[in-house]
Amino acid sequence: MSMKKELQDGYIALISIMIIGTAIMAIALTLLMTGTDAQRSALVSQQTIQARQISNACVEEALQKIHDTTSFAGSGMLTVGMGSCTYTVASTGVNTRTISANGTAGGVVRKAMVYVTINTSNISITSWQEVL
Repeated sequence: MSMKKELQDGYIALISIMIIGTAIMAIALTLLMTGTDAQRSALVSQQTIQARQISNACVEEALQKIHDTTSFAGSGMLTVGMGSCTYTVASTGVNTRTISANGTAGGVVRKAMVYVTINTSNISITSWQEVL
């Protein structure tokens, strides 16, 4: 009888260890997946900020072109760090321009739309907004 009792105790211990091991493995896997998701989210957040800054750099480049030649209307491209951007300046009147810029970092794209008024002595930004 005692041999049978020891076998039962062994099976109970083995099953208990398997259940506890499975629970620990599930917890570890959950923590690993949570960490991976957080890291991916942080990367996208960083690329979003970079894409916005790169888009702003293109707007600044376009503003410089308008400053240098007030009749400027056209497009251009910049490579900044690990990203790039394109811009287009459209003439919307004798003294007004619209600048649209797209900045890309990684797989993230941010767009800006800027409305400009040109006076004899200066350039005024009427509106500068991020476009979704």
